Amino acid sequence: MSHPIISEFDVIFAGGDSTACVVAGCLAALDPLLMILILKGGQHTLNQPVHVQPCKFTRHLAPTSTTMTFNIGNPSPRLNGRAPIVPCAHCIGGGSTMCYTCGPASDFDDWGAKGWESKDLIPLMKKLETYQVQPNCPTHRYSGPIKVSSGGCKLDIFEEFIHSTHEIHFSHGQNEYIGVTGRCSDAAHHYVYNQAHNANLQIWVGKCMKCMIFQDKCAVGVEFTSNPVSCPDMDQSPSIVKASKLVVISAGAFGLPAILERSGIGAEAFLKWCNIKQLVDLPGIGENYRDHNLIFTPYFAAKGTVTMDPLFLGEESDVVVQKNLAQWKIDGKLLVAQNDAKIKWCPDDDELKAMEFFQDCPEKPVALFSLCAGASGFSCILPHHSYMAANYFTLYPVSAGSVHIKLDENGQEGIDFNAGFLDDPSDIVPLIFGYKKSCEIIQCMSSYRGEVPMGHPHFPQGSAAVCRETTGPVDLNAPDITYTAEDDDLRTCAMKPRADKGVIDTWLNVYSVTNLKVADMSIALMNVGMNTYWTALLIGEMAAMIIADELGI
Repeated sequence: MSHPIISEFDVIFAGGDSTACVVAGCLAALDPLLMILILKGGQHTLNQPVHVQPCKFTRHLAPTSTTMTFNIGNPSPRLNGRAPIVPCAHCIGGGSTMCYTCGPASDFDDWGAKGWESKDLIPLMKKLETYQVQPNCPTHRYSGPIKVSSGGCKLDIFEEFIHSTHEIHFSHGQNEYIGVTGRCSDAAHHYVYNQAHNANLQIWVGKCMKCMIFQDKCAVGVEFTSNPVSCPDMDQSPSIVKASKLVVISAGAFGLPAILERSGIGAEAFLKWCNIKQLVDLPGIGENYRDHNLIFTPYFAAKGTVTMDPLFLGEESDVVVQKNLAQWKIDGKLLVAQNDAKIKWCPDDDELKAMEFFQDCPEKPVALFSLCAGASGFSCILPHHSYMAANYFTLYPVSAGSVHIKLDENGQEGIDFNAGFLDDPSDIVPLIFGYKKSCEIIQCMSSYRGEVPMGHPHFPQGSAAVCRETTGPVDLNAPDITYTAEDDDLRTCAMKPRADKGVIDTWLNVYSVTNLKVADMSIALMNVGMNTYWTALLIGEMAAMIIADELGI
């Protein structure tokens, strides 16, 4: 069945996440005459408070959020029969984050992909940032699009948090992807929205990608429909937009496998299940899904402790909220632009004995710990009080899952998502260590007043680890808690050889077709010891170099 061809561009991005914005913005800046289109199923983020005000990040995770897609996995016996829910950004710029972290160089060297080693990537890391923390740092640059600063507000509990780690194996920092203006420094605003004067760089929102259009295995366009949720009044029939030079898929670990499989690229078994004729046999598509395992644990804080809960929970008319918003609009300060504190935990010799993976990788941190000045996701269900929350996520889980399309009994397309969380028992060990370490740190903070039991494990009566409210902190020199025996978005389109179930080569080309590349976090071969936003930006900068070279611009 033929569909109307509504327009033609030189380069089309199927997806508008962080990496897509970086690549599209770089190409547009290099050649303003290049006709570029970004297609995204979600909505614009331009100057919207929920995207530019750091304090509002938690609102994206609300069940009613329209900026996120909540991907429901298959029930898993490793999760006690529960179905995991993994949120994924559904807006221009994707999951741009505030958390500024950089991983060890070995993360990229371990990929084993020629041209993607740390020596190739570190110059791009520097190129993309403007480091506003302190001048004249040789490891940083000062003219890139992404701003890094200490934020517009440092709370006392963050200093307590850092101080409590002084005798433990940690490195720490208090920098964020927030400019000195107090605004979030995201890919959308700093790569594409700042080129609004260029009519050749277009963004079409509310467009759901169905599949690639091929002619003799050469990608020549994208078929899409209007999103019935965000664009209910628009024609829902399929449309086609053509690309004269290149199509780049940047739809993330969940969107990318679906687009390729609907296009006939993937493992025969999954395609036959969905009645799709196979174009290219690439069984690696949708496989090797990996993620960081994130845990939030809430604590009581001392009465009078300044936290973010008034802004997390308060209405816009609230006096405290209004005061902070007014100041932020003047100089980017106060709680609206609050910073946080984070630390990377590297195991000591005794801890290494229990974690086999890290024995040969002593430079890699086990987990990233941060402190939330408030109850985080627990805020809306806890009684009025002062709270704080320890957040920690393990950086190198071994478990892997998969993401594919499927048809239900009524013939409707859905997602066959096996998260794989905790399928490998070795992933439990760093989570247990992480919980114990975070408890030791929080308990030594002067603002500590006990654990909120509902967010912690249930320990048997008589255990020293029983969670409860208390009257003050634990001394820094106190012995560790004694536990009894009873107490105890990513890589689905790997960049590796086709024979090893790879999907793309080191030039980001999808095997066996032409004019089709992939550029997003799904190409990564292994987990990275950092927040993945930084890696997404880095992949974007490298992809822009590759594509610009091929286009001769």
